[in-house]
Amino acid sequence: MPGDTASRKLEHLRMVARSGVESREATLLEYVRIVHRAAPQLDLEDVRLDIEFCGGRLRAPLMITGMTGGHPDVAWVNAELARVAEELGIALGVGSQRAAIEKPELEDTFRVARKAAPGAFIVANLGAPQLSLGYGVDEVERAVSMIEADAVAIHFNPGQEAFQDEGDPYFSGVVERIAEIVDRVGVPVIVKEVGTGLSREVVAELHAIGVRCFDVAGLGGTNWIKIEVLRSRERHGEALKPAGPLQDYWGNPTAIAVMEARVAAPEAYIVGSGGVRNGLDAAKVIALGADVAGLALPALRALMSGGRDGVKRLLESIIYQVKVAAFLAGEPWVLGLWRAPLIVWGRLFWEAEERGINVKEYINIRRLEALAHRLGV
Repeated sequence: MPGDTASRKLEHLRMVARSGVESREATLLEYVRIVHRAAPQLDLEDVRLDIEFCGGRLRAPLMITGMTGGHPDVAWVNAELARVAEELGIALGVGSQRAAIEKPELEDTFRVARKAAPGAFIVANLGAPQLSLGYGVDEVERAVSMIEADAVAIHFNPGQEAFQDEGDPYFSGVVERIAEIVDRVGVPVIVKEVGTGLSREVVAELHAIGVRCFDVAGLGGTNWIKIEVLRSRERHGEALKPAGPLQDYWGNPTAIAVMEARVAAPEAYIVGSGGVRNGLDAAKVIALGADVAGLALPALRALMSGGRDGVKRLLESIIYQVKVAAFLAGEPWVLGLWRAPLIVWGRLFWEAEERGINVKEYINIRRLEALAHRLGV
């Protein structure tokens, strides 16, 4: 029922704001090192952070990924995050708009984002299961027009749906539906995961039907399987669908997910998200091949503890750290990190090789090819 969807959105927000919702598994970013250049041959003030992204332009390569909306009590979250995104020139995704599609009186909980940030790059959001259950171009266009979105994310969350008490684990036919949406909706389509990571095979399949933007949302950060298990336990005293170790260890870690996405879609725009918690994490996902670093949980917690100023301070510090990382690598443009010397070792190296990625070739050739494409050469 529509009311149940709205109430669930509020429960989700309250749970994410607390601790204990992140995977025990790591992002594998700990196996990445950007080589330091003690003589960078440029001034810090010369480093550019502005980039093109999915048909728009950002002043810094950062995105607050889709998180909330759909309940009157959470509208202020979208509004405050949108104001910060506007001030900093970064992208913002709203949470799933299903509740507002089902119940139009909830549309304002999403519209507040555009009202608060008339010039920001804002991404609409609907779930892939809803496409399998009957949503199509009309519903996607409603989500886009609701917030005058610059792009629309279709999120894939099979693990979450499988363990949610009232989940919809229905994904048959969604690729064909997305192909139609790509052809007919007038904004870029971003396919995103929600914390268990995209893979090379999925990105290749969706890239073949015209998707040109991906948010990998890898394992190592907020885990929606775990959230649904905890939510079920709170509601019933015990989880109706216990997940066991799947709630911590199932999925594709963020670092490998970025590499697989870049291999599968060399010219695509990629958001590296999932466990990004600081500027070094952000710099690493970009150096691995992402255009933009994405985060959600840290922004939400900063908002809850410090208000809009707290979020702004957090994101400004991350942006500055990314700028310094490019400077310390000797790169005058943030996407120059794609050509910066990079060391990958341990589990990340082994897993990449097992997945058919020649790591040295990836570092020395694939990233350079992606950079050349971005530069139009």
